[in-house]
Amino acid sequence: MVAALRLILLLVFPFALTVPAAAQERAPLVLAAASLQEAMTDAADTWTRAGHERPRVSFAASSALARQVAAGGRADLFVSADDDWMNDLQKRGSIVVGTRAVLARNRLVVVARPGLPRVSDVRGAALAKVLGAGALAMADPDSVPAGKYGRAALTRLGAWNTVAPRVVRAENVRAALALVERGVAPYGIVYATDALAARNVRIVGVFPPRSHAPIVYPIARLTGGRASEAEGFRRFLLSNAGRAIFVRHGFTAP
Repeated sequence: MVAALRLILLLVFPFALTVPAAAQERAPLVLAAASLQEAMTDAADTWTRAGHERPRVSFAASSALARQVAAGGRADLFVSADDDWMNDLQKRGSIVVGTRAVLARNRLVVVARPGLPRVSDVRGAALAKVLGAGALAMADPDSVPAGKYGRAALTRLGAWNTVAPRVVRAENVRAALALVERGVAPYGIVYATDALAARNVRIVGVFPPRSHAPIVYPIARLTGGRASEAEGFRRFLLSNAGRAIFVRHGFTAP
């Protein structure tokens, strides 16, 4: 009976049983900044518990992810840790028009292992004095958003030229945090949310908000995406419920 029914469907509707692979894709592939690991994983869990396909999330430096997309890598959503890399993809025509929005904001801080002195003033040579002969871990200030924010802040506060020789560059902000956690560098510059997610690391200094550009996380759909639930997941992340998840992990709302 089943075989007969299948034969009838094939004769009457020859394409009914050959659904394209692209149409079968529901779970979106999300490229997200490394600092979003806990919050984005929590959001993906919440989305999945609501009955949706679980999003696949790849975390790395925003610079590395944007270059991956520019090189032809396929994904459905991109969440950057700054506007620059999203702007780059927008100029290339890689994001879907009308889908870009700010998901969350963050703060820039100095972290250290417990027991080390606080950085009461990050201006001038004060930070260098606290560092002594020690290193300062940062995400690569030439390309990675956290490092770019950090260098901008130190430059504006008159400390960059003094501390630059002691900077240990990491591939992303979580790698910079790991250097501090492991004792490779006594101090590091990361986001406040990274410090909250870390073990054996505490915030010892906070950069003035006006010392650097606002730390924003823009999100957008990518033109190469094919997942049917990509737009739904984007809308969920930008909803009150979605943003509440990020606030719970230390981010601030737009």
